[in-house]
Amino acid sequence: MAKEKKPKIKNGMMQMPDGRMMRVQKMSTPAYMKQHLWLYLLLLPGAIYFIMFRYIPMGGLVIAFKDYSPFKGIWGSPWVGLYQFQKFFTNGDFGMLLTNTLGISLLQLVLYFPMPIILSLFLNEVRHNGYKRVVQTLVYIPHFVSWVIVASLTYQLFNVTDGIINQLYAMVTGHTFNILSNASTFWGLIVGQDIWRETGYGTIVFLAALSGADQEQYEAARVDGAGRWSLMWHITLPAIRSTIIMMLIMRVGSVLSTGYEQIFLMRNDLNIARAETFDTYTYTKGITQGMYSYSSAVGMFKSIVGMIMVMSADRIAKACGESGLY
Repeated sequence: MAKEKKPKIKNGMMQMPDGRMMRVQKMSTPAYMKQHLWLYLLLLPGAIYFIMFRYIPMGGLVIAFKDYSPFKGIWGSPWVGLYQFQKFFTNGDFGMLLTNTLGISLLQLVLYFPMPIILSLFLNEVRHNGYKRVVQTLVYIPHFVSWVIVASLTYQLFNVTDGIINQLYAMVTGHTFNILSNASTFWGLIVGQDIWRETGYGTIVFLAALSGADQEQYEAARVDGAGRWSLMWHITLPAIRSTIIMMLIMRVGSVLSTGYEQIFLMRNDLNIARAETFDTYTYTKGITQGMYSYSSAVGMFKSIVGMIMVMSADRIAKACGESGLY
């Protein structure tokens, strides 16, 4: 069956499939907004949230170029230019922070990012709707458990005194292993928590994308004798490829954002050499030590790098033939 050609619009004129040209009447912006009023009302709470908590606070980044003092205020504090950034880059902590942050982020990208995709593919193959809904509910639940509870559960499982995992390990090897205070295992512990907590909830986006897959392709492939693995590889995965690319771009953009609460709860004096990241460092310097301008410079550097990574990943995706993020 021949694919129907879409009308081409150029200079306000639309070319029909039969070659005729028709003028397109453009709707004014107020009329368009009035026609879709309820959609804009649904958009309003989210827009207000981002304006109040994301865009307006960006004005406070000016203190990254000042020696800010709460007593003098933002405009009363003296300008210091790029001094805070120079202080940060020449600080001995920069290399440690970059190594730890990138190490955790790359592990999350390699180990955690594919897990929701794999789980979505398996759930899509379940034919019993009741069983499928039960499984989805069970794998969604960990997402709603706070990081405080996750940290407590981790401690109860792995502590050397009465942790069930360490007890089983001692039964096999004859000795315990203090994973909670071992710096070499900290990155793996953090990524393991991410996989347990977020894998199920991450399937929502991919299952929604799978719902739009062309069922006629599945039927035609089954007639040709394709098995489940062939259907998954040649039809299911291409159907969600654009969604995977979009989520990957967003993930790459947060490569320097490992999260504050989770790491802060799991770190201690013995593993801090592998646990200090940009997020925890910003909290320590800005809140506990009162270095407001310095911590703002650190946060600004992280945001700029994230923006560059998103734009670069989007350009690469478009160069490879994908639609990209914007």
